[in-house]
Amino acid sequence: MNRSETEQLYSISAVDGRYRSKLEKLAPLVSEAALISYRLRVEAEWLLHLSESPEIDFQLSAVATKKLTGVIKEADPKGLLRVKELEKTTNHDVKAIEYYLRELLVGEDDRTMAFIHFACTSEDINNLSYALMLKEVREKVLLPEIDALLLKLDTMAKEYKSLAMLARTHGQTASPTTLGKELAVFAHRLAKQRAELVRVELEGKMSGAVGNYNAHLAAYPKLDWVEITRRFIENRLGLKQNLLTTQIENHDSMIALTDVQRRFNTISIGLCRDIWSYISNDYFKQEVKAGEVGSSTMPHKVNPIDFENAEGNFGIANALANHFADKLLISRWQRDLSDSTVQRVLGTFFAHTVLASQALRKGLDKISPRPDVIQADVEGAYEVLGEAIQTAMRRFGVLDAYERLKSATRGQRVLQEDLIRVIDDCAELPADLKKELKALKPDSYVGDAARLVDIYLERRGHARK
Repeated sequence: MNRSETEQLYSISAVDGRYRSKLEKLAPLVSEAALISYRLRVEAEWLLHLSESPEIDFQLSAVATKKLTGVIKEADPKGLLRVKELEKTTNHDVKAIEYYLRELLVGEDDRTMAFIHFACTSEDINNLSYALMLKEVREKVLLPEIDALLLKLDTMAKEYKSLAMLARTHGQTASPTTLGKELAVFAHRLAKQRAELVRVELEGKMSGAVGNYNAHLAAYPKLDWVEITRRFIENRLGLKQNLLTTQIENHDSMIALTDVQRRFNTISIGLCRDIWSYISNDYFKQEVKAGEVGSSTMPHKVNPIDFENAEGNFGIANALANHFADKLLISRWQRDLSDSTVQRVLGTFFAHTVLASQALRKGLDKISPRPDVIQADVEGAYEVLGEAIQTAMRRFGVLDAYERLKSATRGQRVLQEDLIRVIDDCAELPADLKKELKALKPDSYVGDAARLVDIYLERRGHARK
């Protein structure tokens, strides 16, 4: 459902106002409606699980089973509103879910009604709901966004693997590299974080008020509730059982996921800043779109706004992720409610992450390198060959090789003739090596950069299979 422009105009949060149109895939997974839907799903799945567990003397009617299956498949929007209405009376969001299901199953026998929310504390429902939310956000939003970004970087790395450019260690002229290899560095790092994101096992608990199955065993003393709930969490919901908890699930796996995403975001900030700087050095040209304005006073400007937007949104997301890690791993004794309000902004974290990723990809799509500028920059930097020459001299036992090249190059404008003179003055170097060193040019002094890109892309291909 699209919100009107007026509603967006008066939204407090930018993610629900200015940027909402960019988040349509995320909204159904992290909104209030989504959280209620996940809660309804967990409650319905639990009731079905109890009915289908052979250890428990409880059966649902065919009508009740059909209604619950419908809730699991897709929550009724009117039902979501009814839950909110009930919450006004209960002042408890999960109890409102229970009462709504009683209304949904009206006409069923008292035992069926009594088994709704059986042996549960509200956190049993909430922790599983959030785990399902994170699981779907990862599968449906985060990984597709990450894969689109990695595909773009891989493509650029392959295309520009042999385009020589100066490196800038400490912001100063350094040994040449290639544009493709530097992009591959970021792609490689981000791909590793993607793998870590996939490996996070989202955990859940269904063990009652303090995590000991107290109520479960009071009702059914002889049943193995650890196994019954394990089947529910792992086989039915596709999560992993967390066996040792207090009233709350410990949030460790939730933070494992947001921490991986935070690292991904931080690496992406580094990419944004590097590309921004390359644009500043005129290494890249930006696509000009008709009608767009770069500055309200300077008509010539084409600003790298997509990379700046991405950096800002990644930063906001990471600020939230840092608070998640500081707060959600701690609970006073067996339960306090401070985690509840913090978890409600998980959607905001994902929203800023997605906005940032979209902006970064948009920026990459709008730039192309200026080979003439990049080439001219590297061709004139003969001082970078000092490293090559002094290393070759060391091979033949020239003890003061570094000092000789330092004297000839440090802090100076270096010409090819200056280096030839140093090479000629080195009696220890064989004639054939002298010839090779004299022929060396800055733009060919890129080591194995292109091959490194090829190796990375080959390994990425195998990893995706």
